[in-house]
Amino acid sequence: MRKPRMITGGVAALSAVAALGLGVAAQGAPQAPESRADSDVSGRLLPLNSSGASGKASVSFTSRRAGVVHVKADGLAPNLPHAQHIHFGRTARNECPTAFDAGHDHQLTTTDGADAYGPVRTSLTTSGDTSPDSVLAVDRYPVAPEGRVRYERKITFSSKALATAIRNGKGVVVIHGVDYNGNGAYDFSSGKSDLDKSLPAEATDPAVCGVLR
Repeated sequence: MRKPRMITGGVAALSAVAALGLGVAAQGAPQAPESRADSDVSGRLLPLNSSGASGKASVSFTSRRAGVVHVKADGLAPNLPHAQHIHFGRTARNECPTAFDAGHDHQLTTTDGADAYGPVRTSLTTSGDTSPDSVLAVDRYPVAPEGRVRYERKITFSSKALATAIRNGKGVVVIHGVDYNGNGAYDFSSGKSDLDKSLPAEATDPAVCGVLR
């Protein structure tokens, strides 16, 4: 019997993020009315796909386009990379997906959730670029020692309209990566990724989600 391939982190994680990149929809610039620059938004991160993970995310705005992003999450797949993004879509519901979005198999994929949270607008990387282009840069996403992510970074958003949409409660934070069988690796035990059939679903399925209000 052929042994399932596993993604354990580091270089292998690059493939997982590349898959996520295929799920970023091309949409026009978000449009939203102007609002104050010094407002804060935050939201609880709740588990998806029975990940058992939870946490909190927030943005403290320091100008019209910039803010400090904090992400605190516990219960993630330990010692594995976790891509994390802020999503927003003009035609999306701008909320976290529900069991209805997962469909009959009850396993929520990245594509299943797209109507709810929209495409990636900001990549919450640890260094370098934070645009949707860095959806591919898994080597710059947090690895979760003991299942924990503690993230803080000042980010300048791509436009005032995007920053305003987030400030007005339409930004959704999603963290990916679910070790369904608890074996400490991303493998094919729960099928192939909906984004790239050469990758395991565990590497790309959403683990937690929260709306910034």
